[in-house]
Amino acid sequence: MNIGGRPPQITSADIERAGRAIGLRRLSLNAVAQELGVTATALYRHVENRMGLERLVGESILAELELLDDPALDDKHHLLAQGLRLYEFTLAHPGLASYMQTLFPRGEGGRRLLADATRALHRRGYDPAVAMVLSSAVAILAIGYAAAADERRVRADVIEQELEVVTVDNLADEGIGQVLRVLPQVEDAEYVRLWLGAAINGFLQAAQPGQGVTDLLHLMRADVARPHDDPASVPPGPSSRPEDTSTPGLSELS
Repeated sequence: MNIGGRPPQITSADIERAGRAIGLRRLSLNAVAQELGVTATALYRHVENRMGLERLVGESILAELELLDDPALDDKHHLLAQGLRLYEFTLAHPGLASYMQTLFPRGEGGRRLLADATRALHRRGYDPAVAMVLSSAVAILAIGYAAAADERRVRADVIEQELEVVTVDNLADEGIGQVLRVLPQVEDAEYVRLWLGAAINGFLQAAQPGQGVTDLLHLMRADVARPHDDPASVPPGPSSRPEDTSTPGLSELS
């Protein structure tokens, strides 16, 4: 901390560099100020609050992520490759999963990734809105898997101790013990690949090239309707409401 004299001059680049050194998981205004040898008040000339600091650091990390589009891949393996790349990148940057789960996109890095993912599916024949929804659905799963793995990594020592305590009781339990004994052991990376791929299969059954987002929303609502639901409770599709040409908010499909 600077004592007396003129306080050191700092820039947004200095804050970004210090924030990345600290990491998103431990990021705070006070931690960055201490790293730079200034008061937290000095940071407010460059970031409006803690969320602004988080955005500055988080978007600088996302700027390094590239989601490649290989034309040789079919739609499923294209989405799987992008989902796994996102999972691996997120896991390599502690705290990034939480940053993206809180709000996305919230800066240039996130907007670029979303635009790139949308354009890649649009080139494959998908309506832009459907492409955005589809790529976002895959991303949500990939980031969720990374968030869980990140949390387990942070608490590895405690979890390992707890696992030893509960394993014996779980295996002895009449309700689940017999099943647990025959379950195959699958590494985290393979588990993510298998279930992300299965989820993508389901997504692609609903979302089709050339399909509009309103048609997709109607199909999804009808698909999850319970057998005893009143058919009138499922909004009619666009073909029975020709006057309705509006596109529903993407949040309805998230």
